Amino acid sequence: MADHDHYEVLGVSRDASQEEIKKAYRRLARELHPDVNPGEEASERFKLVTHAYDVLSDPEQRRRYDMGGDSPFGGANGFGGFSDIFETFFGAAGGTRAARPRSRRERGQDALVRVTLDLKDVVFGVHRDIEVDTAVLCETCQGSCCQPGTGPVTCDICHGAGYVQRQVRSLLGNVVTSQPCTVCQGYGTTIPYPCVTCQGQGRVRARRTVSIDIPAGVETGLRLQLPGSGEVGPGGGPNGDLYIEVTVAPDEVFSRDGDDLLATLEVSMPDAILGTTTTIESLDGPVDLELRPGVQSGDVITVRSRGITPLRGTQRGDLRIGVHVVTPTRVDGRSRTLIEEFAKKTKPPAPRLAHFQQGLFAKLRDRFRNG
Repeated sequence: MADHDHYEVLGVSRDASQEEIKKAYRRLARELHPDVNPGEEASERFKLVTHAYDVLSDPEQRRRYDMGGDSPFGGANGFGGFSDIFETFFGAAGGTRAARPRSRRERGQDALVRVTLDLKDVVFGVHRDIEVDTAVLCETCQGSCCQPGTGPVTCDICHGAGYVQRQVRSLLGNVVTSQPCTVCQGYGTTIPYPCVTCQGQGRVRARRTVSIDIPAGVETGLRLQLPGSGEVGPGGGPNGDLYIEVTVAPDEVFSRDGDDLLATLEVSMPDAILGTTTTIESLDGPVDLELRPGVQSGDVITVRSRGITPLRGTQRGDLRIGVHVVTPTRVDGRSRTLIEEFAKKTKPPAPRLAHFQQGLFAKLRDRFRNG
């Protein structure tokens, strides 16, 4: 059989799907079956077709066959070792790697919860109690999957092995293969009296509360991992992990630049000319500001350590405030006269061209970046 390419025997390409392989085998089997075509040549071809299908229809045997090129045995020089040969032709029970029953206890899936935070939560960190709809341990059976007072019993078909052996006719004669037991699904045991609360799953869906301390400095898109806080596994298996994905809601006043907070302070023209003191509300309380006389739009006032605590650090960023001098759009006659008198006394320079700036925010952006 080493002289025959299984793909050529079935008339399919090497990247054929399992469905294509099955269709090709069925077509050839109807044509070459001894009941339809009793000739000796057809009988030999039927054996080749059957053996080719036995190999290519099994994903593991097909993988080994592909690794060995044209050899049906796979591996280097056409052989993948005696254990592979035994497992291929005699099943797991005949090789050195004995099949084992499946465990009903499996690890639970991970869970993802999205949390929206205010910017103030990002500055200091926050404690949250989060409601999670997930799988929890069944309180009735405590994960055993059985009614209280009962337990699993050994499968009568596989006798606890989890697999059964069957004989398959091939060119090598009767070949024994091992397959998972269809009665116990490979577990080796059956549950005659499954728990009515969880339907024999060992877990139920429920809503539970998870407490988490979200550290300062997080940002949108960041995921925090809570090991063992996800779904409990089937059969009372270990929990998966819980991931908290953070979204930071926009703030009406402050924006973030790394660990710094940015804001704009609107100042009237008289206060900009004469200077003044004012108190603003930051995210953690009032801050006194002093504006020097002649402050200009685009000037930046820095308040140290009133920004965000970094995710992995203790030194807070700064609060940087850009000044925006507001020019009145309407003045009465008396005010206009005073402004004109002021202009005559101060003799301001005539308007002149300067470097183009796209408004206050472009100027502030450059000031912020240059620190």
